[in-house]
Amino acid sequence: MRRLIYATLFLNAILYIRAIDIYDDEELVTIEDEPYSAANNFENNANNPSFRNVRILWPYPFNNKSDPTKDNETPEAADMRLHLSKLKTQNRKARFGLNQPFEEYDYIIVGAGSTGSVLAARLTEDKPRATVLLLEAGRPEMLLSDVPALTQYLQQTDYVWPYTMEHQPGVCLGSEEQRCYMPRGKAVGGSSVTNSMVYARGRPQDWDRIAADGNYGWSYNDVLPFYIKSERAELRKYKNAPYHGRDGELVVENVPFKTGLVEAFLAAGRDFGHPTIDYNDPEQLGFGYVQTVSYKGHRLSAAKAFLHQHKRRKNLHILTEARATRVLIDNQSKKAYAVEYIKNNIKRTVRCRREIVLSAGPIGSPQLLMLSGIGPQEHLQTLGIPVVADKKVGRSMYDHVSFPGIVFKLNSSNASLLEPKVATLPNLMQWLQFGDGLLATPGGVEAIGYLKSPLSEDSLPDIELASIGGSLTLDAGGAIRKSWKITDKTYFKSFGALSGTDTWQAIPTLLQPKSKGFLELRDTSPFSHPKLFGNYLSDPKDMATLIEAVKYITRLGESQSFRKYDASLYLPPYPTCSSYGLGSDQYWECAIRTMIVSARDPTSTCKMGPQSDPDAVVDPELRVYGVERLRVADASVIPRPLTGRTNAAEIMIGEKLANLIRNTWSNVVA
Repeated sequence: MRRLIYATLFLNAILYIRAIDIYDDEELVTIEDEPYSAANNFENNANNPSFRNVRILWPYPFNNKSDPTKDNETPEAADMRLHLSKLKTQNRKARFGLNQPFEEYDYIIVGAGSTGSVLAARLTEDKPRATVLLLEAGRPEMLLSDVPALTQYLQQTDYVWPYTMEHQPGVCLGSEEQRCYMPRGKAVGGSSVTNSMVYARGRPQDWDRIAADGNYGWSYNDVLPFYIKSERAELRKYKNAPYHGRDGELVVENVPFKTGLVEAFLAAGRDFGHPTIDYNDPEQLGFGYVQTVSYKGHRLSAAKAFLHQHKRRKNLHILTEARATRVLIDNQSKKAYAVEYIKNNIKRTVRCRREIVLSAGPIGSPQLLMLSGIGPQEHLQTLGIPVVADKKVGRSMYDHVSFPGIVFKLNSSNASLLEPKVATLPNLMQWLQFGDGLLATPGGVEAIGYLKSPLSEDSLPDIELASIGGSLTLDAGGAIRKSWKITDKTYFKSFGALSGTDTWQAIPTLLQPKSKGFLELRDTSPFSHPKLFGNYLSDPKDMATLIEAVKYITRLGESQSFRKYDASLYLPPYPTCSSYGLGSDQYWECAIRTMIVSARDPTSTCKMGPQSDPDAVVDPELRVYGVERLRVADASVIPRPLTGRTNAAEIMIGEKLANLIRNTWSNVVA
């Protein structure tokens, strides 16, 4: 696989350089050579050599001599009128160019992940144009992130925050240091750069019950238009469905390559009463071919979908490798007015005229709030942080958990994905030329199924099944198990005998966990990872539900549909479970405690709720309680676990918040 990675880098670099030559008809120079900021060379100075090495970001025309009316203007409009006067003065100085960001922006967005990318694109597309600064601690994507099959490799790079849970007895026993690993994306594009690309919205009931909790504007009918707005469905059978979008930037397509195992999985599902459907259909529940956020077999991150085409906007500035450390809040007015950040080991401050939005993710956003004095009073006082607002930031955290330990051995050859068959130069060339072949599969996921276990208490499915065109053994203990930080001892003792063997597995994910975790600051340093307490499986019902999922997958694998592969259930001899009979309920409980992994969908750390909710951090318009002109927008605001993946919801949240912000400032003269 290492040779494939090198070959991918080399060939993609050639194609990338050719694409730049075709696309760019003029030199593009940015602030500090940041690749996401657009150049704005003034026409009357186009031939001036001194302008070839500067970056000028400008939101208003030079010859703008209009004067906003002063009659009956709101305080915000008066502020804007004074701001325009300041801009005119700065215009006169701008002929010598700027090589750093403005001192002040209309909006500052912290985090260029899925939500932040959408929000920045939308807030800069209107006229008159507002200025937006998008701060991102990570870097732009690398060439390897384009390849869906290399998803697991990305979990071991600098493109993730390597968050690890605090030790919890009885879970993640097979993980390094017996601590659960939960990486989050650290890149322009956030986790959409490193995830498995699966597009799964969840069910209408998810949002209807969130709205029923007092969150106005968040019912399924309220949020569906924002899902549709972003999406451009290129699905073979369902692209014209009324719940899919056709004109958005986010391409959703079926994976162009699949093994025969996916047909066996779907057929088995039909035999057990689960029709083959579009699993994003709000009216049906069943199994379906996986839908991915990709374009012609290449990963389509939120940055590629929403930011790349707008890099030349004069009012959008994206500053990468810039670590936000604190939001500055006026002690008297309780208004957020600036963001502190560190770039190149230098602390800087940038002021904000309208609103600051934290989109740093379900771990980064609560951390930044607490560092800024917004959080549980007792916890902040213990660390010596002055309390601005006593809110339960980080006190709730839900996460989907998965069990990748149910594997079927196939007594047939060339039935499943194996690394020696995937990592070949011909496959690479096919993917580069046509966007299909074995490298187009997103970490091996071929189909998704939703089901209700006998323990489910409502109409929502509580288990997701991901059918793999192989198993965690397809790379013989390489990137897949390392992406979960499964130890050498656990993997090779348990699964080493399957190396080079054709296999199939379906990975169950617990969608409605009853167990609730939390997070808190480790110390006052913004560079320290927070303490994460997953509390996985602390509610007995979660374990019981996963054991039901194991039994269901076993029935699927032993069904008529898999008999042509002569499939047989493999029972790993886990070193932690040697005292239990293979296949017993006690064995499976031990196996789950050994191999459980985070599905990397944390939510609720900045919980959205009505004012009457004592646990709410933000209101239904995502405004932080107790502080003005500060909002949070990412998966952290989702108050309950979703029955889908969080990435689709994060993009929807970006669309919805852009609309809310427009409505807030629509009467302001700019």
